[in-house]
Amino acid sequence: MLTRYLPDEAATTRLGEDLAAALKPGDVVALSGDLGAGKTTLARGLIRASTGDPLLDVPSPTFTLVQAYERGRLPVAHFDLYRLSDPAELDELGLDEALAGGVALIEWPERAENRLPANVIRVSLAEQDDGRIAGIDAPAPVLARIVRSLAARDFLAGAGAATARRAPLSGDASARRYEEITEPEKPLRLLMDSPPLVLGPPVRGGKAYAEIAHTARSVAAFVGIDRLLFDAGFAVPEILAQDLEQGFLLIEHLGHEGFLVDGQPVAERYAAAAELLAAIHGRRWPGSVAAAPGVTHEIPPFDRDAMMIEADLLLDWYIPYVSGAPASDSVRARFAAEWNRLLDRLADKEISIVLRDVHSPNLIWRAGRKGHDRLGVLDFQDAMIGPAAYDVASLALDARVSVPAAIEQATVAAYVAARRATGPFDAAGFGEAYAIMGAQRNSKILGIFVRLDRRDGKPQYLAHLPRIRDYLARTLAHPALSGLAGLYRESGVLEPAA
Repeated sequence: MLTRYLPDEAATTRLGEDLAAALKPGDVVALSGDLGAGKTTLARGLIRASTGDPLLDVPSPTFTLVQAYERGRLPVAHFDLYRLSDPAELDELGLDEALAGGVALIEWPERAENRLPANVIRVSLAEQDDGRIAGIDAPAPVLARIVRSLAARDFLAGAGAATARRAPLSGDASARRYEEITEPEKPLRLLMDSPPLVLGPPVRGGKAYAEIAHTARSVAAFVGIDRLLFDAGFAVPEILAQDLEQGFLLIEHLGHEGFLVDGQPVAERYAAAAELLAAIHGRRWPGSVAAAPGVTHEIPPFDRDAMMIEADLLLDWYIPYVSGAPASDSVRARFAAEWNRLLDRLADKEISIVLRDVHSPNLIWRAGRKGHDRLGVLDFQDAMIGPAAYDVASLALDARVSVPAAIEQATVAAYVAARRATGPFDAAGFGEAYAIMGAQRNSKILGIFVRLDRRDGKPQYLAHLPRIRDYLARTLAHPALSGLAGLYRESGVLEPAA
């Protein structure tokens, strides 16, 4: 069990925020304590943090028994079971429905007897000295999330933001989390929570997937790349405080305006981002950078092994999904032969630092600014040294929004024009590398999105598959990819799942 001393009401509210930051759909928080112990204060802090509304009215559900809060990052159902006459009535109150996509906060949980889930988070409050003592207990995996959230609060305290309000942002497919950090009379900031990477089992040559793919193992990679880009004058977040060992950063908030307009791509913004990439790729970059005194980040190569193991995700996950059977040995052999032939063609193509995920969720539009400063750039911790065309394909074939072919072509043309404006540029060679890297990236994404569904229980990613197949078909139209195109057609890669 964890214990946390709460000296005043504000600290109790902050504990509610800290718990909210750790919650996932399906969690139940059972809150107990005598009258005046602070249950209402903690519940209010938790609900306001979950809904993202610090001024939300949170009445006691004593007479209604349940109060639902649907908006925000995580829906919350607030139950007060004091007036429950029989534990069986809990079924009628909709606990199971609440847990299907949100969390439940339950006061007087003892009246539910044995009807609460086994993974319940039990929080008890009791008076101690001039404040309160909170006890928190839960199964080990759930408790680990809470420990992590409390460690984030301690990090903020060490950074001079002990009383800051935390507001978790919607997550993505990675293990990283972000929270908006608010304090009176201070600019809005972000907390990056990026725990050290846990390597999975060996998959090839005694190495884990992350080792072969050169996935960043710690937040030091973000810090190092951030400093390179920041010192070069590009709009990346300033790092205000850091704990590399635990994986916490307090960073500048670059703004709220997303890259899209009403959820749709805008040609002028994609062209501006292409010109930004041209400026990045036109520079010479070192192979390593200091992330902290005594800590050096070596920028890994985007080499053949990394490219192949990423592309293999299509074989391992997407082909079984679309065909109903594992990829055959003959398909795997042809796949390896075709991809190795294509990767051979990259040998003489331009390499540079590649940020790897240059697409709409990771770009901030900063209206009113000029030049490259209009674009704030996020999430580049997996940057490598590899074919520069990869980043352009990541942008123009945006995995999270359908980019019309005309905007894709205009984006690529803007990049080529910007490169030509600064000196000689092999446009034909770039076009071939763009097609190969676009095919590699979208092959990988098809596999990842199916894996997110089948392994991680995130079916929402399947909705993106038609877009990714369309992007893949565009890249396969390049003459250099005719052999791969034939294999993909025969294997049903470009067809919807049966």
